[in-house]
Amino acid sequence: MSDETKREAWSNAHRWQIYDQLVDLVPPDLVVEDCLAGFFWTLVRSRGVGVAMTLREGHLSASGAGSLVGMRVRQLAERIKSWNFLDASFGLAAINSFLNAPEEVQRRFHLPETTPKQANVFDVMADQLRGKKVAVVGHFRRIEHLADICELTIIERRCSGGDIPDPAAEYILPSQDWIVITATTLINKTLPRLLELGKNARVTLVGPSAPLTPLLFQHGVDVIAGLIVRSPEKVWRRIAEGGNHDFGGNEIERVILTPESVKQ
Repeated sequence: MSDETKREAWSNAHRWQIYDQLVDLVPPDLVVEDCLAGFFWTLVRSRGVGVAMTLREGHLSASGAGSLVGMRVRQLAERIKSWNFLDASFGLAAINSFLNAPEEVQRRFHLPETTPKQANVFDVMADQLRGKKVAVVGHFRRIEHLADICELTIIERRCSGGDIPDPAAEYILPSQDWIVITATTLINKTLPRLLELGKNARVTLVGPSAPLTPLLFQHGVDVIAGLIVRSPEKVWRRIAEGGNHDFGGNEIERVILTPESVKQ
């Protein structure tokens, strides 16, 4: 997407538009088969298993807990707009339970056969980031080594090490060549502003919470790096027992998608 197209998209867009459009992608008759709020990850099962980070800020109780199974997935998906972030985690997981279902991803995208199924997006993108000004929103594991190949800035709400606090995004993002954003920003509603600030940069949306949909390319995202749950029962058990980032084996498939991946 050209810089001019990004500017036009954001000059005319309301910040809720991306949320409304994501919800509208969910079929109205799809039903929630099961759901789980794990300590680290929230899961919803419908067409597939959707994953979203469990954002433990503010309210720590989901609305209507005990009555979510059997609800229309689109109704649960509407909670992505909630300021109760646990509800919003359920909302994003509901969206992903449809959009990230294996058959849906394969219907919309050509999945690259050359990318390892457990590929780390930062390793895959290393050559593209080399020599660039790169801002990473969210402190991902094992990214400090990127400072050896690029001018790296890590922006994080809960800072550690050399991180800088997230209000700095307003000042730093407009001057970056490449911005990598955690998909958790969909839950806390900061993504629209971050995309606006990054309209002159290449933008990658990263993480298990990322919806795998071409819609994101219309809103200023250039690369989506997310996952498909391939072994629902194993992933469900792992998260129910407090598992964190250690998805392994053939339980999930990591995918890196661009506009060129979209099937016409």
